[in-house]
Amino acid sequence: MAVDVRPHSRFPEIYWTTLEDGARKLATRNLAPGKTVYGERLVKFKREEYRLWNPYRSKFAAALLNGLELVPIKPSHKILYLGAASGTTASHISDIIGDNGYLYCVEFASRSIRELVNNVCTLRLNMAPILADARLPERYSTLVGKVDDIYCDIAQPEQAKILADNADLFLKDNGWVMLAIKAQSIDVTKEPSEVYEKEINTIKARGFQVKEVVHLEPYDKAHVMIVAEKENSK
Repeated sequence: MAVDVRPHSRFPEIYWTTLEDGARKLATRNLAPGKTVYGERLVKFKREEYRLWNPYRSKFAAALLNGLELVPIKPSHKILYLGAASGTTASHISDIIGDNGYLYCVEFASRSIRELVNNVCTLRLNMAPILADARLPERYSTLVGKVDDIYCDIAQPEQAKILADNADLFLKDNGWVMLAIKAQSIDVTKEPSEVYEKEINTIKARGFQVKEVVHLEPYDKAHVMIVAEKENSK
């Protein structure tokens, strides 16, 4: 049992839990009560169940613990998730957006998407698994509607370009993106700072205003989380 659960002061449907030993942990309210996704601890408080959010397993949680000040993902939003893998972070986003939101989960690896379907999507009606290559968004354009936000966490070169290509098709004007940049996936021969700068410049050139850059150490080495807003095309 949690000793206490309190809403985050700024971000809807994100919570702080205080455990028996005094530890303070991030959590989301479980949209599928009684079920875990990646072995996370479940805690109950005032008849509600919450899932502890592990920053070593989720770059979103790592960014929050490292001082992220802008979280565009909110209840009832429609989200496109590029690189959903087996659903660790996607399941927490599903909790945040709730029953009135919707999460399109694009994943290329067949094993990962099997786990996503069997362990996550079958229990959550606000998620749609899509087996596809995020580099080719036109191939799933009939499956995804306009979205409020895009969350991108892909182990590919040209991560920013892939995100921007998807945004051109699916993101609403003035929509937001969250991009987890993995320097080692882009160019192992360059310093991470060089890689970040190049990807940030790509995002800016494609019509985004970069609002925040948060480093993810010690939870993830050579990673940053970028939050950016799409400029109105009109």
